[in-house]
Amino acid sequence: VQLVESGGGLVQPGGSLRLSCAASGFTFSSYAMSWYRQAPGRERDMVARISSGGGSTNYADSVKGRFTISRDNAKNMVYLQMNSLKPEDTAVYYCNKAPIQWAANWGQGTQVTVST
Repeated sequence: VQLVESGGGLVQPGGSLRLSCAASGFTFSSYAMSWYRQAPGRERDMVARISSGGGSTNYADSVKGRFTISRDNAKNMVYLQMNSLKPEDTAVYYCNKAPIQWAANWGQGTQVTVST
């Protein structure tokens, strides 16, 4: 299993970012996938989840209405569109299998910093 996240950066409050995750080493289309995030001193939490076929999504209450998860099974990619970003969204973002109990071989993540 290999997961490579990209697309993070520094953005002002209210701004947008689109994260990408390239997956390999497993049958991607057979697994639900999630984006997770971990802020300093805090646990890694699920942000958004998408079913294996992409037809069902779930979001943490803190990001509902602002973030959108999507996937492209032909390309083994999962995405996270983040709008109306807030300082409390600052964290390292990771993608992996869902639920977290099935997650393994965490990638390096991508840092998202929301600040003026």
